[in-house]
Amino acid sequence: MKLLIVGSLIFNASVLLCIFGDVMKIDTTGASEQTARQDKLTVKGVEASYKLAAHDLKRMNQYKSIIMNVARAKQMDPAVIAAIISRESRAGAALVDGWGDHGNAFGLMQVDKRYHKLRGTWNSEEHVTQGTEILIDGIRAIQRKFPKWPKEHQFKGGISAYNAGVGNVRTYEGMDIGTTGNDYANDVVARAQWFKRNGY
Repeated sequence: MKLLIVGSLIFNASVLLCIFGDVMKIDTTGASEQTARQDKLTVKGVEASYKLAAHDLKRMNQYKSIIMNVARAKQMDPAVIAAIISRESRAGAALVDGWGDHGNAFGLMQVDKRYHKLRGTWNSEEHVTQGTEILIDGIRAIQRKFPKWPKEHQFKGGISAYNAGVGNVRTYEGMDIGTTGNDYANDVVARAQWFKRNGY
């Protein structure tokens, strides 16, 4: 019984860890038809995001300890880190020797070499830390840009900014216009909600 209590305390601690908001409270329309086509899905929206995340789970679990370590250190929801890794690199499956985006983006979280000095190997804790720090910088910039937005709206805006930059986020409703597939934050949030229910 003691182990169960310890386990539940650890679980509760991870739930409370994310200082940026509760991903389960963020509204989402999920993946666009364009994004869903990656896996030849006949559905779009939240259902498609769930299926895309599920397809990546086995590969994602190879990196689970890294994701959890970074999440604890950076006070970020591990499900959000997993969702970005799923969206950006399909948990590594979309990469060639660690690279994507025509050789411009590196690693599981696809850090762009044109804007950042790359750290670590493509699948390392150092790399996931760098990607998570870039995400946090985006969230904080959105908090400054839209101080009156609720916490969860700022969180979602920061996720959108991870893809297309802070300048692309102009309204809450339109934050994904101009992102890859015009669905980036909505897809990532839906995937994160799925990962949250599946061990992250």
